[in-house]
Amino acid sequence: MKQYLDFINSILANGTQKDDRTHTGTISYFGYQMRFDLSEGFPLLTTKKIHLKSIIHELLWFIKGDTNIRYLVENDVRIWNDWPYARYQKSSEYSNETMDEFIDKIRNDNEFAAKFGDLGPVYGKQWRGFEGKESTIDQLKNVISEIRTNPDSRRLIVNSWHAADIHKMALPPCHAMFQFYVSDGKLSCQLYQRSADAFLGVPFNIASYALLTMMVAKICNLIPGDFIHTFGDCHIYLNHMEQIKLQLSRNPRPLPKMLIKREVLSIDDFKYEDFELVGYDPYPAIKGKVAV
Repeated sequence: MKQYLDFINSILANGTQKDDRTHTGTISYFGYQMRFDLSEGFPLLTTKKIHLKSIIHELLWFIKGDTNIRYLVENDVRIWNDWPYARYQKSSEYSNETMDEFIDKIRNDNEFAAKFGDLGPVYGKQWRGFEGKESTIDQLKNVISEIRTNPDSRRLIVNSWHAADIHKMALPPCHAMFQFYVSDGKLSCQLYQRSADAFLGVPFNIASYALLTMMVAKICNLIPGDFIHTFGDCHIYLNHMEQIKLQLSRNPRPLPKMLIKREVLSIDDFKYEDFELVGYDPYPAIKGKVAV
């Protein structure tokens, strides 16, 4: 996608070298926006192969309100494993288990999974059970109801950044808030992402929120419109520079199409099998180490 490559080039051209929480080092640039017309195809990166299975299962996990990695582990999704493993390594129960051994315990030991697989009140908790002073709010359910009954509302917002809960989270929300917008029978979504790992995270985030927009449009009898991706701190980790150069050497290919194969009435009714990607022809995958 040209939008993504322009985003990468903007960071390289305008960014500055900075230290970061992980001490990996970054090239960082503040403030950027991309726009994707979902009628032109599903915005899944073609300059490297993206693991769509992980994106779909992670999104369904968010929608379920789940915060324990066990569901992801059971579906062979590894993208959240590093944070609970790092936390386990600091515990008194750590006995030099490898990552694979840790994940095997998460999969097969209920008590262990409950104790060490939970990430705290991350995205799913905030989307479906935001704790207020007087009540708990299902933000996603409420915003879908508002889209159906009051589509001109300017309050179609779901907020993952709960300041009182940040210290309880394994990782504070990077994609912090999203807002829907209805016009001419089309549903658009704008995401604000406070922190953006340009090589590893952003391609996932684009596809995830584009798919969420399609899902909400489906159950609200609307057509998917635009996905707008707005960033705060955009960064390329220094240990991803060679991977980034390889991507920039590749010309984007035509976008695939995403099909939702059956009629779905509720956001809670979607299943992995409901989605089919057609016409995806990416370049080979490029590996990179996640900064924890």
